Amino acid sequence: MIGAIAGLAAAFPLALTQENVLTGISLAILVGIVYAVAFRPTPRAYADSAMTAAALGVPAWVVFGVILFPLFAAEMPEWSNQGMRDLFPELIGWVLYGGALGLIAQALNDLALAKLGAEPERARPAMPEPKHVVILGGGFAGMTTAQNLEQVFGADRSVAFTLVSETNALLFTPMLAEVAGSSLEPSHISTPLRTSLRRTQVVRGRVSEVNLETRSLRIALEEGATRDLVYDHVVFALGAVSNYLGMQNVEELAFDFKSLLDAIRIRNHVIEMFERADRETDVEMRREMLTFVIAGGGFAGVELAGALNDFSRGILADYPNLSPADVQIVVVHSRDHILPELSESLGRYAQESMALRGVTFRLNCRLTDCRPGCVVLSDGEVRARTLVWTAGTAPNPLLKTLGVETDRRGAVIVDSTMSVPGHPEVWALGDCAALKDGRTGNACPPTAQFALREARTLAHNIRASLRGRTLQPFHFDSLGALCVVGHHTACAELTVPFARRKSMRFRGLLAWLLWRGIYLGKLPGLERKIRVLTDWVIELFFPRDIVQTIDLR
Repeated sequence: MIGAIAGLAAAFPLALTQENVLTGISLAILVGIVYAVAFRPTPRAYADSAMTAAALGVPAWVVFGVILFPLFAAEMPEWSNQGMRDLFPELIGWVLYGGALGLIAQALNDLALAKLGAEPERARPAMPEPKHVVILGGGFAGMTTAQNLEQVFGADRSVAFTLVSETNALLFTPMLAEVAGSSLEPSHISTPLRTSLRRTQVVRGRVSEVNLETRSLRIALEEGATRDLVYDHVVFALGAVSNYLGMQNVEELAFDFKSLLDAIRIRNHVIEMFERADRETDVEMRREMLTFVIAGGGFAGVELAGALNDFSRGILADYPNLSPADVQIVVVHSRDHILPELSESLGRYAQESMALRGVTFRLNCRLTDCRPGCVVLSDGEVRARTLVWTAGTAPNPLLKTLGVETDRRGAVIVDSTMSVPGHPEVWALGDCAALKDGRTGNACPPTAQFALREARTLAHNIRASLRGRTLQPFHFDSLGALCVVGHHTACAELTVPFARRKSMRFRGLLAWLLWRGIYLGKLPGLERKIRVLTDWVIELFFPRDIVQTIDLR
């Protein structure tokens, strides 16, 4: 009623500029009703209401005067300069009408509020307390589980989600070696959790205690603060930590290679060693500074070795006192060939390719100890000031405090639906779960490829559990594996569709292009894809950056 009265009272400018006065008045009343329904003005905000309604007069003029009225008259809309000039008086009428409508509607609303009071709010039915699903871990497994839970529950607000993570971003670990090798900017391979999750509450902190009996957990926050959460279902996706096999000196002196900060530290340390070696006159000391030992010949170790080798030899031009003979990248591996995750032929190809570019391999030996400036192996010593550990990982140690059965690695033993036996409200996946394929009975490897598919099945199983439906056992056939070994070279072993026991092997430039194309497609977010692609293009034309982003002192 307020909108109709305000529209009629403000109709004079509109009726004056329309060809038919009755049409102008009717249109003014209709628009007034729509305006009153759509906008709830703040009491006594006359200037805001007048400006808002006057501004809405412009699109209203375009819709009615420029488009609809000519179409109703079986004419084409007139967009020429002369046509716009002919319609200009109507534009003035719409703007004046809008300003008057806003003022009058505001006055009527204030009057109604003063005389009749506020409108009573419609009583809403009490909503039951939503079920609470807590996901512990913000890696591939944790974030993908949260994303799939949001998809399967959709607009259903009877379930709430909380994700607890020590960092506020998902790290795309397949590209971590390129950050250490100064090919990619660190932030370009990290996707903020809050922008990726629409209805999941993100809590940054470290899970310090879990009580399965009371279904509660405690989160350690900054500056000693804590926060307690109560859950109906909890998902363990805490990932893995480095396992130093009891070697205390290695744990204290070696660089880890699992987080973004680890990659940044390694890159800056390499630059620092070059800076010191450039002013060192002793040949042996210089070689010791420029020898970089990587323990582990799996994917992480080999990719890091290839990236550091390209980086180290690429920046030699900036250090005139150093020669290629001073730089040495050493990979220590306990088997007779690297990359045991791939076929032996691809592993040996990767080893030969990297050896031709200067990488040294110490095979069939183990790292036993280290001291400042010396790495002790089972078959001798290597003088080096840099040691990076990639030789072993273990599930998060928090799992051992839960009181549930774990395997020898420390992963929680789950059934094929990823539920913990005896605790149907507790789930685990990724590095935290000792999971067997529901169809083949084979153990599922703790890789990102499997974690993504496990997260999808787990989200459906949590929904089925809350709805009292049958759970779905997990099954997935590996799609293969890829590993980049530096200098536009990679190895790829992809399974053949519909014939999973057979595989196709690629190596060299083609495999490198496959690696970049596949992982660029898997990188979350269009913005991150563009940033990484830009970094790769820049790398083709410009040398690697040697600016230290942190002060190692």
